[in-house]
Amino acid sequence: MTHILAIDQGTTSSRAIIFDGTLQPIAGAQEEFTQHFPASGWVEHDPADIWVTTAGTCREAIERAGLGPEDIAAIGITNQRETVVVWDRETGQPIHNAIVWQDRRTSEMCARLKAEGHEAMVQHKTGLLLDPYFSGTKLAWLLENVDDLREKAEAGKLAFGTVDSFLIWKLTGGAAHVTDATNAARTLLYNIRDGVWDAEICELLRIPMSMLPEVKDCGAEFGMTRADLFGKPLPILGVAGDQQAATLGQACFQPGMLKSTYGTGCFALLNTGETLVESQNRMLGTIAYQFDRKPTYALEGSIFIAGAVVQWLRDGLKIIRDASESQGLAEAADAEQELYLVPAFVGLGAPYWDPECRGAIYGLTRGSGPAEFARAALESVGFQTRDLWEAMRADWQGAGGENVLRVDGGMSASDWTMQFLADILGAPVDRPKVLETTALGAAWVAGMRAGIYPDQEGFAATWALDRQFEPAMSEAMREARYTGWKDAVARTLSR
Repeated sequence: MTHILAIDQGTTSSRAIIFDGTLQPIAGAQEEFTQHFPASGWVEHDPADIWVTTAGTCREAIERAGLGPEDIAAIGITNQRETVVVWDRETGQPIHNAIVWQDRRTSEMCARLKAEGHEAMVQHKTGLLLDPYFSGTKLAWLLENVDDLREKAEAGKLAFGTVDSFLIWKLTGGAAHVTDATNAARTLLYNIRDGVWDAEICELLRIPMSMLPEVKDCGAEFGMTRADLFGKPLPILGVAGDQQAATLGQACFQPGMLKSTYGTGCFALLNTGETLVESQNRMLGTIAYQFDRKPTYALEGSIFIAGAVVQWLRDGLKIIRDASESQGLAEAADAEQELYLVPAFVGLGAPYWDPECRGAIYGLTRGSGPAEFARAALESVGFQTRDLWEAMRADWQGAGGENVLRVDGGMSASDWTMQFLADILGAPVDRPKVLETTALGAAWVAGMRAGIYPDQEGFAATWALDRQFEPAMSEAMREARYTGWKDAVARTLSR
């Protein structure tokens, strides 16, 4: 048993990747699923779609690798975080569509809780802010708005979980209701200082604690899969939320190391070691990873729209047919035009946390066309990353370590975008040879637990650089462009 099956359940697709004994990906499968938008700012998934695409891609990846279940040592899971699933403990059936992390339906609830003075307590215990992004208020909304739900929950008949918990329940045939510390840390319900579900916050949100899963380390025994799924039971030995898994995959094990993942959104995590930093700049405190019941903390900045802005160019404006075309358009844009696209399609995340504002574009002229829109879209990712970079450096002196940013995710494959990122940060950007660091992180944790992969030090030594992007923009131009961005954001904010 020398291979690991990594499940990477994302916001727009489910993937499975087989890694061999040397941590190299040898086969994979991916399947997109439908996004549901029942109202403005609402985003849902059908949990059945999540499960069917996950199970299907797992089987397909194993088949493509030419392997049998006897070759798989363990399964590692990484997942979209904060997304809420509630299901019936007896039947295993979800009682509502999953409410996705991007969903903003609880913005009024969060505003009320802030006005009542609860945010300081919540931030101290969880590291998080009162924002619709997190799971807790989504779960509270379901309990308030779905018929008979509260009655069933209080009777102990319902289970709550983030996507990892739901998948483990399905994979194990209902034998395990568990999560890991990194996913628990994103729910708004977990005290990351004490390592327990927080009774005070659950009471505030009127959430029965009987709904909550058991919390384990990232590397742990999460359960055995049903024998009929893959031909024999397989152990699930590693779980981490997608951004934490990417932090592991980037081998950011030392305090001060910083990575940024560019998928649907963009998420920067800064390892702060044993120190839980209480941000003064609207960053999040969170658990980067946890082994042997000992958490390693991080500062996190969350951007809701990164790769999704390229999807908008493709599906909304229809000015490209494939995401890869955005780079060529950006290169062809008129350098004299300075368009600023603020992609607040579902509000703005860190450091603004404004759920009510919506997207805007500034600087339009009669000469503005598809090329200028594409360039502004790609530049918006760099500008938003600079926002996070500045806030983190203000919060923690060690931010960025040697002032190098490690990047990954699909959008990091764009040389143009990564060069602009280095330019606007005024710092080197390192892209690794393995861009699928999220799945790699999940695979490494499971494989380390299974005894076929090295420890942290040995794994860090395998990290390999593909390319370093050095800043080439003048300081004057960098600051002028960033000043223009901050002005555009100020005009977009709802307050």
